[in-house]
Amino acid sequence: MSTRRHRIVHRTVMRYDGDVVASHNELRMTPLSEPGQTTLEARIRVRPHSWSNVYTDHWGTQVMAVESQGAHDTLEIEAMSTVERAETVAEVSGTGWDALANEQTGDLLSELITATPRTTTTEELTKIAQAARDEPTPRAAAQAISTQVHERMSYAKGVTEVSDTAEDAWAKGQGVCQDFAHITLAALRCIGIPSRYVSGYVASEPDLERGQSCPGESHAWIEIWDGAWMPYDPTNLAPVGLDHVVVGRGRDYDDVAPFRGMYAGPELSELDVEITFTRVS
Repeated sequence: MSTRRHRIVHRTVMRYDGDVVASHNELRMTPLSEPGQTTLEARIRVRPHSWSNVYTDHWGTQVMAVESQGAHDTLEIEAMSTVERAETVAEVSGTGWDALANEQTGDLLSELITATPRTTTTEELTKIAQAARDEPTPRAAAQAISTQVHERMSYAKGVTEVSDTAEDAWAKGQGVCQDFAHITLAALRCIGIPSRYVSGYVASEPDLERGQSCPGESHAWIEIWDGAWMPYDPTNLAPVGLDHVVVGRGRDYDDVAPFRGMYAGPELSELDVEITFTRVS
């Protein structure tokens, strides 16, 4: 069985135009431990730091709630983790479309079938999804939809905002991994395929040698359910591999944002984010 061990360092520095009196934030930066992925070590440092609490949210993601109550003009967050990824045997669904017609499935996975404000569809995208409904299995439909999205969309940074919806990105015809995931989820859900948004990390250079480092990226992909969960990376039109590290899952980006919070003070003047991937073994 192939395995790969990664060291991931995610640094975020926020600088303000003056002193912030207090800030309250939620951090989702700790990789999960689950079949195929084991988090061997994880810690988060926050400066300044007054109080914190760690809990697991509704979707199974580890969250660190943190307060910084002293006056500060800079907030620094450093999340460090060592994660071992292993190849797993893909779950085989023997039910396909029949599984989605089960009333119990609709009840258990209703949150992942219903469109969210981020994943509402358009007339054009709905037609693409409905055509894919003729594919023999939901998995084949997901791949067909992803291929159609790639023919219509191009990958480009700086075109969309973090707050954009699937409809916004579709109208622009460009976007990043978050947008590709939202658009694909919108299409899948409009034809009744339960699907979820996955947030994590990926190395910018595949197949690093042991000891080598490269920039890492926050990344988003999807998982569909047709009797078993299957991950897929619609941005790259590829299966999810050993360089994908899962941090959290949810209905869309809003459920898994790495950093979310509020503060009392002047405007944010500068934001620096750096992610480093190191192949340990």
